Parts: sequence; structure tokens; C-alpha cells
Amino acid sequence: MKILFRIILILIAITSVNQATAQFRYGPTAGIDITTLKFKQDLVSVDQSLGYQAGVQCEMMFPGIGFGIDFGLMYDQRGATVNLGEKKIWASEGYGKERAYLHYIAIPIDLRFKWTRMNGLEDYVAPYVFGGPVLSIMAAHSSVDAFKYAGGDLGVQAGLGFEIMKRWQVQASYTWGMTYSLKTKLLDNYSARNRTWSVRVTRYF
Repeated sequence: MKILFRIILILIAITSVNQATAQFRYGPTAGIDITTLKFKQDLVSVDQSLGYQAGVQCEMMFPGIGFGIDFGLMYDQRGATVNLGEKKIWASEGYGKERAYLHYIAIPIDLRFKWTRMNGLEDYVAPYVFGGPVLSIMAAHSSVDAFKYAGGDLGVQAGLGFEIMKRWQVQASYTWGMTYSLKTKLLDNYSARNRTWSVRVTRYF
């Protein structure tokens, strides 16, 4: 709850910035992700799975210095295939390759730096880097009885991208889950965190 409260305070601070000194814009964003589940111990193998993301991205840049903030609200499908059948404790219960679908409402908040002084080249293409926390609230999940699911998780992401013609942005990022997303019922301490690669395209108005 303390983390959520701090994120809310950050959002309030962002929205209260005087727009006369900052350039604010927003637009739709969509992309794909490749996720695996990192368990505490390597008891069974895990196969990466393909998911997707879609939502709204906002950007607030401060002119002249290249620094800014971005935040968004997105639907994010993650998950992986956990090969529980490799261990007798689960194979005896009838489990095999179990696909764990994890559906989240994700709220990323990033600091970013964009190269904006490139002798006019930035009007056509401008690279940027970004990083910050991602709060993910569990919206739904697959019905695999072997797992207990958390109500959400907190991650940290970092990435880079390119802005094209001052309207389009293409970016890639990696997110480290800092809290567990699911755990097994038979072994209480056998929990997993999300590890996610994602590529997104955003069109700003």
C-alpha cells in the first residue's frame, strides 16, 4: 500500500506541472511481449510465451533539457508455460505442461531522456532512453489449480526507443518483476516473478 500511495503522489505531481513549461501529449500504444516466469529454484523448466499489450501512453517533456516523464494505462497479457509434469509431486496429481495466463492492468511511470539537439535531425528521428517502476494489477488469470495467484506485482523496467517524425515512437524494454506473481499450492515457497521483454509502437496526437 505504501508503494501504491507513493505512485499516486507522483501522478498528482505530474498532472500539476504547469503545462506552459512542459510539453504534454498522449496517444494509443500497442505491442507484443515475451514473458518467462523466474522461480526461486530450478525445480522444473519454464517455456517463454508470447503476449500483447495495448493502452494509452502519455509523455511530458521539458523543453531545452531533453528530460521528461512518461506514464500510461495498459492492458498487458503475460505468462509462461510451466512444465510441472517434470516432477513427481505434480505429475502424480495429473499436471503436465501448464500454461499460466496472467492478465494485468499495468501503470508504468518512467523518467526519460531524449536527444533533441542534433542539428535538426531530431525532427526526423530522435533516440531516447527510459526507466522506472511498473505497477500491475491482476485482472484475470488462467484456471490452473496448481497455482495461487497474487493480486498484482511491482516491476522495474528499462529500455530505449526512437521517435520518428515527432509523432511515432518505437521502443523496446525489459521488465524485472520485483514481487511474486504466482506460487504453487503444494510447495508454499516455490514462487515466481515475471521477466518480460516488450516492443511497443505509440502514435502521439
